[in-house]
Amino acid sequence: MNEALGRLVARAEVLMQRIEAALPGQIQPPDWNASFAYRYRRRASGACALLPVFQMSLMALDDLKEVDVQKAKIHRNTEQFVRGLPANNVLLTGARGTGKSSLVKACLQAFHLQGLRLIEVEKTDMVDLPDILELLVDRPEKFIVYCDDLSFDEGEAGYKALKSALDGSIAATGSNVLIYATSNRRHLLPEYHSENASYQHTEDGEVHPGEVIEEKISLSERFGLWISFYPFNQAEYLAIVAQWLLAFGVDSLDEPKVRAEALIWSLERGSRSGRVAWQFARDFAGRNGVVQP
Repeated sequence: MNEALGRLVARAEVLMQRIEAALPGQIQPPDWNASFAYRYRRRASGACALLPVFQMSLMALDDLKEVDVQKAKIHRNTEQFVRGLPANNVLLTGARGTGKSSLVKACLQAFHLQGLRLIEVEKTDMVDLPDILELLVDRPEKFIVYCDDLSFDEGEAGYKALKSALDGSIAATGSNVLIYATSNRRHLLPEYHSENASYQHTEDGEVHPGEVIEEKISLSERFGLWISFYPFNQAEYLAIVAQWLLAFGVDSLDEPKVRAEALIWSLERGSRSGRVAWQFARDFAGRNGVVQP
């Protein structure tokens, strides 16, 4: 009888653990030794989890070309953070395909041996940011909470959660957490021409933005470090193509035919971004039978 009761209690405990794991808002701590990068996921059932990433698309900082100024800024800020020195939350904005997300991943590659960890959170899950940060408070590692391609539409719930986490909540964000975000919008919210009418002009010549403009600026202002990215010119684009070709084991950009192909490739896509350069290098290497390293 006692043995049967013991089995029943054990089964009940397992069932309760599964129920608790499925409750909305209950984030289960992951195995922090499983990886140095994690993704936050919310299931349709409402259950939340930090899932370790086992196959990561990382690259070295030295592999990123034509973004030396941006690279120096984010490397310095991340190094300060890892060393326990004051550092800022970072907003990387500008032209698409210019290396914003690659720089964040390269920083993880550079500093993960010093205890740096990365948690990727989708924009739609930003509403759960307070719960994620609470989970990290007592951890010895340094965490970058990372959101790629961040922007908000009017009224999205995650906007206020991020705003409070950056600077504005009664609960301070732990010293072991920074927020890095990339965006094509400098102010993270859509801007409309009609909003220009809200600017006020005083008699002494000063210009003051209206409340709507102030609200849109207020979120991006809470990031202490802004890093801007700009479209590449032709010479910069070709330099990036050469770097990617070398990465694929091809050393032939000096040939006029290859340079011409790379330029035509960019014209067909209407862009000379780093992403377009990478795509050309992959195509060229594949067409010429080069095995991916």
